[in-house]
Amino acid sequence: MTEQQPWQWDESAWRGHVERVRAGRPLRPESWPGGAKVAVALSFDPDHETIPLRDGEVLPGKLSQGEYGARVGVPRILKLLERFDAPSTFFMPAVSALLHEGEAKSYVDAGHEVALHGWIHERNTDLPPRAERDLTFRAADTLERLTGTRPVGIRTPSWDFSSQSLRIIRELGLRYDSSLMADDDCYEIVADGEPTGIVELPPEWIRDDMPYFNMDRFTTLRPYTPPRGVLTIWRDEFDVAYAEGGILQLTMHPHVIGHRSRITILTELLEHIASHEGVWFATHAQIADYVLSGQDLPR
Repeated sequence: MTEQQPWQWDESAWRGHVERVRAGRPLRPESWPGGAKVAVALSFDPDHETIPLRDGEVLPGKLSQGEYGARVGVPRILKLLERFDAPSTFFMPAVSALLHEGEAKSYVDAGHEVALHGWIHERNTDLPPRAERDLTFRAADTLERLTGTRPVGIRTPSWDFSSQSLRIIRELGLRYDSSLMADDDCYEIVADGEPTGIVELPPEWIRDDMPYFNMDRFTTLRPYTPPRGVLTIWRDEFDVAYAEGGILQLTMHPHVIGHRSRITILTELLEHIASHEGVWFATHAQIADYVLSGQDLPR
């Protein structure tokens, strides 16, 4: 039997696809801890060498770009976060953590969170369901062994959310996800019409450094946006989040944001944020726990 094309689907088919994973109740509180006006959730994905490894690229050139993240980017980022007393979340592929001994533990020791980001930055939608499950569980076990803390949240690699990803997240007992993009602020994930109790801290490509700065020598992919253009976008994102009483969530990568001209604009952004009263820098887990507690949620 020939598979139907989308224009041939009946209502139950297209509605079923849409309703499988959906945004539920909004979880923006009326105020943040201590009466803060905005929550700032900085996150970093220390992918390092895992992206070329995932694609079977094993020659030194691509691998060296990832190595830069661990060698140069991470120390710069940690120094900057310490300056602003800004606890952050590091979504780390397990293979990155294994390749760079002590790095994952150093995040926890500095007061940051380490969360799941796959095994080798695999593409979930290309995997059989059992393989996705096994890799995610193996990654959780590895990060727990290396850091002494069991991860409570996940960002699927490349935000690649398969039809099985939510089931795996629930089976692992995770409290939050940061892969879906249905809002600016936190919301509860709904599965087939039923609330899950899992918080979504939504990312977005406009708040990710990679789309602006990525480069591939053999394709037309080039960084067309200057760093200070990105600073303007992110500063505007913060200003509106501050005015609305919401959350500013950023996704960055040590091998991208860690370069001199880019760490400079992150520094300037944090200076701008810190110049405002009532800013709560928090890990993704801290924010998820706060909104789940129901404190100050509108009725």
